[in-house]
Amino acid sequence: MNNKITLDLSNCKYLGEIHQRIKEAFDFPNFYGENWDAFEDLLWSNCSAEIIEISGENTLSKELFAEINILHSILADAKSERLSKGLSFEFKVIN
Repeated sequence: MNNKITLDLSNCKYLGEIHQRIKEAFDFPNFYGENWDAFEDLLWSNCSAEIIEISGENTLSKELFAEINILHSILADAKSERLSKGLSFEFKVIN
């Protein structure tokens, strides 16, 4: 099975908007805490996707770059961990 999630971050102005898009794209429950710790937790427990495509990063302000780096770091850690367990996982930035 090749489950894919597309996360469109186009024109997000605030971190809260990024987390709202994450919640929608990943179909996270209402109790999603809209912070990076909550994202990391739910990525493990509520996400079976094998591919995550992120679009729209090029539309974000420089002020959000540090937040996007956190997102990438969490996804890279998840990739390493899942691959070590023989699970397929990839994330791509598309624009």
